[in-house]
Amino acid sequence: MDGMGFYDSIVRPLAFRCDPEWVHAIALRLIKAGLFEQPPVTDARLKTTVAGIVFENPLGLAAGFAKDAEALDAWRGLGFGFVEVGTVTPLPQPGNPRPRLFRLPEHGALVNRMGFNNAGAEALVHRLSAGRPGLPVGINIGKNSATPLKDAPKDYAKCFRLLRNSGDYFVINVSSPNTPGLRELQDKSALKDIAAAMLAVDASKPIFVKVAPDLEPAALDGIVEAVEGLGLAGIIATNTTNGLADLRPERLREGGLSGKPLAPMADALLAHLHCTCRPTTVIIAVGGVFDGDDIFRNIGLGAHLCQTYTGFVYGGPAMAVRSLRQLTQRLDDEGIGSLDEWRGSLAAVRV
Repeated sequence: MDGMGFYDSIVRPLAFRCDPEWVHAIALRLIKAGLFEQPPVTDARLKTTVAGIVFENPLGLAAGFAKDAEALDAWRGLGFGFVEVGTVTPLPQPGNPRPRLFRLPEHGALVNRMGFNNAGAEALVHRLSAGRPGLPVGINIGKNSATPLKDAPKDYAKCFRLLRNSGDYFVINVSSPNTPGLRELQDKSALKDIAAAMLAVDASKPIFVKVAPDLEPAALDGIVEAVEGLGLAGIIATNTTNGLADLRPERLREGGLSGKPLAPMADALLAHLHCTCRPTTVIIAVGGVFDGDDIFRNIGLGAHLCQTYTGFVYGGPAMAVRSLRQLTQRLDDEGIGSLDEWRGSLAAVRV
């Protein structure tokens, strides 16, 4: 039995019998110890430069898995091309009451209602300064739950001021469904106020906006106008959904759902963005990325980069390397010489 067979048949079934948040904490410790390091996938076709940042490959770890930059030095050894830490808030906060993380194995999905639990911006500065990740690091920023919506720009600017020299790119998270009222900040006017406050701190850093999959096209277009009007780097699509109620038991109707069921929603939004945004606007896809075929599809729909969270939870420590090998095989099979050559080829068909 190979390593993945052992993981699929023994490790994951045992882990899935335990509390998801406890398993998550244990997994981070084991990853930090370097127990799961994988042989790297090196292929010049996977290398890309976006927003002035060089990425060795297009697959990143999405925000939420390593909130406080845990195991920062280990992610490159698992095959990832970049990692996004956070969501971080100005002040530490415990998040929502437990239990707050749930699996739906029959759907390849997770439901979370974490509520931006993190150690705060100052603690993250110290942890990032001590790390040597060897790959680009993004920082996902949110507001404290106790901060009124009208004061949200101050929270985002405060976080950014503390962290602006600690990351390669930054993300405005106004799309989590687990902080009351947060999604109201996706309104074009509110979003512009937040972005303007951050740009007043430092206009030289790449800043992205992470959007919800539940947005109507008009609202999404308003975000695109704000992003491009202010000269931000791009959009991350998408966060978790508070929809898909038919897949959830009654006790899990609240919280954000991620994983395979999210993919069709994320794909549609991604294709819309590709056909709406300027060519210079960077799009990072996240939502239902489980393997190399998913990365291939998302790039075909217009993504410059992809991220995974739930796919990594279900796929295990070899997920990134396995997916990149599958991606290179798809490029071989289709006779595609670069990711740039393939990008956006599927978007017009989808829209």
